[in-house]
Amino acid sequence: MKRCLVCDEGMKEALTWRSLLVRAEAKVICEKCEGKLNRITGETCTICSRELGRNYSTGDICLDCSRWERNREWSGYLSKNISLFHYNEDLKDIIAKYKYRGDYALAEVFVPFLKDRLKDMEFDLVTAIPLSDERLRERGFNQGQALAVFLGLHTAEILTRIHTEKQSKKSRQERMSLPQVFQVIQTDLLEHKSILIIDDIYTTGTTLRHAAKALKTAGAREVSSITLAR
Repeated sequence: MKRCLVCDEGMKEALTWRSLLVRAEAKVICEKCEGKLNRITGETCTICSRELGRNYSTGDICLDCSRWERNREWSGYLSKNISLFHYNEDLKDIIAKYKYRGDYALAEVFVPFLKDRLKDMEFDLVTAIPLSDERLRERGFNQGQALAVFLGLHTAEILTRIHTEKQSKKSRQERMSLPQVFQVIQTDLLEHKSILIIDDIYTTGTTLRHAAKALKTAGAREVSSITLAR
């Protein structure tokens, strides 16, 4: 019997004529665990995917993105971020097991959801937010890179990262005022290209905007991103 990658409970698969005749993509998460993933729906910010509330938007973008776009230093670099889920406690636990406790296989949980959103996105090159050498040794793998591998996407290593303190330890204001932490290493691949960045969590948008700014400054035409949560 197949077991859920999240809770390890056995999963019974109902046999139908369709399942016998068509080789459907095998599920790796049980219905109970999938039900705890809170999908982002409804009207969302056209830049970052945040659900828009009455007191948290200006037009079709959220107040956070409005502040980014009014800042000349950051305006126009990140075209769009698509996030799949709200970062609730259940998803936080899954991502902690995946990202910090090295459960590489959990990347597979998100593949069907990512594929569903990626089919409507256009891009020339895919890259993952890089980790510093120190952070990579700590975790054993790059979480964005692992998602790309499970999706069957080839990624281009076009950015390097300077080692900094963990973002999770910084306040919102500290994150937003960080100096540039990325360097482009293959500028020849970028000219007039649309780049898709894969990452796990959109928090303030600082990391993705730093990466987008580095890429666009080096010649990329457009930079968008897809993340599991925000």
